[in-house]
Amino acid sequence: MKKITLVLAGVLALVVAGVLAMLLRTGDDPGPPPTSTAKLAPAERIARGAYLAKAGDCMACHTTRGGQQYAGGRALKTPFGSVISPNITSDKATGIGGWSADDFWLALHNGKSKDGRLLYPAFPYTNYTRITRDDSDALHAYFQTVPAVSRANQPHDLRFPYNQQFMLAAWRALYFKPAVFRPETGQSVDWNRGAYLVQGLGHCSACHSQRNTLGAVSGKSGDSLSGGLIPVLGWYAPSLNADAEAGLGDWRPEHITALLKTGASPRATVFGPMAEVVRESLQYLDDSDINAMAVYLRALPAQGVKTEFERDGGAQATAFLTAGAKLYEKHCVDCHGAGGAGMPPGYPPLAGNRALTMEQAVNPIRIVLNGGFAPGTAGNPRPYSMPPFSHVLNDTEVAQVVSYLRSAWGNNAPPVDSNDVNRYRTIPLD
Repeated sequence: MKKITLVLAGVLALVVAGVLAMLLRTGDDPGPPPTSTAKLAPAERIARGAYLAKAGDCMACHTTRGGQQYAGGRALKTPFGSVISPNITSDKATGIGGWSADDFWLALHNGKSKDGRLLYPAFPYTNYTRITRDDSDALHAYFQTVPAVSRANQPHDLRFPYNQQFMLAAWRALYFKPAVFRPETGQSVDWNRGAYLVQGLGHCSACHSQRNTLGAVSGKSGDSLSGGLIPVLGWYAPSLNADAEAGLGDWRPEHITALLKTGASPRATVFGPMAEVVRESLQYLDDSDINAMAVYLRALPAQGVKTEFERDGGAQATAFLTAGAKLYEKHCVDCHGAGGAGMPPGYPPLAGNRALTMEQAVNPIRIVLNGGFAPGTAGNPRPYSMPPFSHVLNDTEVAQVVSYLRSAWGNNAPPVDSNDVNRYRTIPLD
């Protein structure tokens, strides 16, 4: 009942804000700035746009599995229904072949389609608004060269009232303000470049942030990187500024760059949605840009101090962990070792692995159930992966082995139970 009341209150707030937005046109820019005077040859501008499209991972959302590149049609699941990605090939009738550079800028910077229709923030214009006009124009030039595919756009499948434009206008009034990235004069060139990529094209906060009941990213101006459960997908994107989670302040720079560029490093390996990001986007970035992202992420102010967990020493709790230890010895020890040291980067270490000791245990549960598949990249062309155990272990057994991993070799995190496991056993993998 409390959750329903909060949602109804949020909807009412949206309605009021929507009326004000339509009267005052809150949050809109006066219009796109003039096209940049930067001189780039057409071929250079197109190549630049192709690179930026990789940095923004545009293909991930605008291409269905096995479908034609950028032809749209992928259903992006949200708590409010599905948003269907549009065709952004150069087709003039169904794609964006008839869009001008100003039209394209309007979409990235203001979240508006060519016809003035408001776009849903599943298209992360709340991040893309930071993109410079130069980069927007380069992206536009590139997409005008993408082979035309005649594929009509499908309507979104959203529940009422979230399928109404006036509700979207209200949401924007509350949570969106266009703003191009402005470099901070007190920071280095690398820090500013990394901030531009992380905050803008990389749209890292789209996953690595909590969202409220109306789907808005928390934090000042939506810049929070404090971690959050990815809606519907059922993976936890850890905090990038908390050392108890994925904070990188104590990492060696070369380990950060290896993780971002290849998906594997001596400290950790990426799995789940982040593996797709590395495979489809980050591995193609220049080393200088990867290094800039590492500089920025490593410099994020540390937040949050993890409280020490007081473990239950009773007979039942001890027996539960003992059963987990036996399962580990049977199924896991050959790769990860009796001491949990692993053999990095192929088999990640488990001792001291913060992916195991975060308060949220969803990721280790899902990896044990569904397997852990590192991305195949140029820097890691033959990745080692972990097989799934959902067909071998029942919910209680998965809970036992995950709880053991969270308690062994100096790890100290709360145990999980069979209900925690069952909650994620049937979540789709896509």
